[in-house]
Amino acid sequence: MEDKVTISQVGLRYGIIIGLIMIVYSMTLQFTGQAANNWLGSVNYIFLIVGIVLAHKAFKGGGDGFMSIGQGLGIGTLICVVSGVLSSIFSYLYIKFVDDSMMTLIQEKQIEAMEKQGLDDAQIEQAMEMAGKFSSPEIIFGIAIIVFIFFGFILSLIVSLFTKKSNPALEV
Repeated sequence: MEDKVTISQVGLRYGIIIGLIMIVYSMTLQFTGQAANNWLGSVNYIFLIVGIVLAHKAFKGGGDGFMSIGQGLGIGTLICVVSGVLSSIFSYLYIKFVDDSMMTLIQEKQIEAMEKQGLDDAQIEQAMEMAGKFSSPEIIFGIAIIVFIFFGFILSLIVSLFTKKSNPALEV
């Protein structure tokens, strides 16, 4: 008798795959000078959605063909936690030890945005001083993990609503 796949097996496998894809994609953005492009950065959410959908399909295919919303939510959240931790660790190490130019680029974009809002030099300096307290690689790492978990949970819930397949034998 074959063992059914588990939530943790599928979540870990797809979390690692998506994490590696996100690392390669972020390095591609870095090397092409597009690392500060928010729109291109949001493509990571497409990777997550596709990964969650494929993981749900694998879970149903490797099991009895059914998946509850809770199971889907567990798989998707685990994928987001694993991929978020992997990509955040890589980003932390890259920024901390290889190339911190990304931090400078982000600061320049922030200053540019504040100038467009009409803030004067003193206001910009004060805002940048405050932002500087939250701009260390360690703080960014922590924030990234929290954001991945939060948005991953929401994203997983939404995807699970569409990919669930209830077992009619278990319904009352």
